[in-house]
Amino acid sequence: MQENMWVQIFWVACVGTAIVASVLATWSRRARYIGRVAVGVLMLLGGAAFNAVNLALGGDYAAFAEQAHFGWVTTAWRAVVAPNQLLFIGLLVAFEAVVGVLILSGGRRMQLGLLGAIGFHAALWLFGWGVTIYSALMMAALVFLLRAERRAGSVSAATAGPAPAFPAEVTSQKG
Repeated sequence: MQENMWVQIFWVACVGTAIVASVLATWSRRARYIGRVAVGVLMLLGGAAFNAVNLALGGDYAAFAEQAHFGWVTTAWRAVVAPNQLLFIGLLVAFEAVVGVLILSGGRRMQLGLLGAIGFHAALWLFGWGVTIYSALMMAALVFLLRAERRAGSVSAATAGPAPAFPAEVTSQKG
């Protein structure tokens, strides 16, 4: 139980940091960075690494969909994922790891990672009320972060001025 408590503290710290930073991200470059790191680390360690270790130690995901909002989700999970959890949870681990790395890498890749995290959380709400509340909070935070990052990117692109159309214009401007 003690190990699980540390995982929960880590998870709550990342989620709380991401939510607070996302609210401030429109006005603060530091908040955008902190939010990006919190979400990236959450996806990498709280998602991919946690699920990889749990799967390696023989964790059972068969009951994950028991609290789902719809019976078809529980039925599909039992029929498809539970008997093939090594494959499907393995794919989940790979997806979460890629999303985390993309988010931490910055630039356009980070925006792609945020879109992946938004999609992940958009599907997660199906699995019960606790997960629904979490995914709604995270989707709002992720949308705020993505919006702030896109705005910051468009502002920096606008202040940099138009790029030359041809490489020849670059060399002629230097001379």
